[in-house]
Amino acid sequence: MNKYAIFLGCNIPARVSQYETAARMVLKKLGVKLVDIRQFNCCGYPLRNSDSRAYLLSAVRNLALAEEQNLDLLVLCQCCFGSLKKAAQLMTENGAVQNEVREILSSENLRYRGNIKIKHLLTVLHHDIGIETIKKQLNATFKDLKIAVQYGCHGLRPSSVTQLDDPSNPTIFDELVRVTGAESVDWPLKLDCCGAPALGIDDDLSNSMAIKKILDGKKAGAQYLCTVCPYCHLQFDTVQAMMLEQEKLKDSLPAILYPQLLGLGMGFDAELLGLNQNQIEIGNIRSFLYKE
Repeated sequence: MNKYAIFLGCNIPARVSQYETAARMVLKKLGVKLVDIRQFNCCGYPLRNSDSRAYLLSAVRNLALAEEQNLDLLVLCQCCFGSLKKAAQLMTENGAVQNEVREILSSENLRYRGNIKIKHLLTVLHHDIGIETIKKQLNATFKDLKIAVQYGCHGLRPSSVTQLDDPSNPTIFDELVRVTGAESVDWPLKLDCCGAPALGIDDDLSNSMAIKKILDGKKAGAQYLCTVCPYCHLQFDTVQAMMLEQEKLKDSLPAILYPQLLGLGMGFDAELLGLNQNQIEIGNIRSFLYKE
């Protein structure tokens, strides 16, 4: 049995709880044991460019807590994933900040040795569990469903740190979508930013970035967007719903979280997967499901 410490971050429990719910459901069906470490704190991402010491301490404390239980981390959020991976890389250096972090951790009887792996949900599903194992747990597959996958920036870049996939031509998310029977469409803006980082700073810029991607996905024939990052999902669900209401967009390209998509194929109830928590109606996606 695969066993991991699950790291949810701050955004998912507060704003995208259906991501956690659906992920736990599909992972349990795939035989994955998840351990909740209640002492986890923020990944440090919001502090990364303003207070490097506080960022590193916040991130590495989480790594030390997982290492204390000899568990690899399973991370759902792309920003958390990139933040924790960067912190692990920085701790291989022996600078003043790193030594200070080690000293502060020791006051809690914590120590980080770098002996655990930090994994995103995509890599756990694709590499650790595997396509064939996932196939065996499906009781229905999608037909004639076209999906535009949204990888998210912080999982792919910088690739020397994250090592998630080829940053110029990633494939693992596409392959995980195809295992459900859906088609992963090729679209020019596939790897562009969703615009979420600019939200609240320059909303017009943020909206325009999202709109370009939505229109590009629709032009490529996609009927739905599929997300694995809470920030991307909020941008293409909550923010897209606002833009539709404000008539900045005429037609929607609804977003579905990958665990929700996979969960439907596994036969889980749509409401239990949290489809009703998405701001844009996606219940019609079930009409593409067919039992063998």
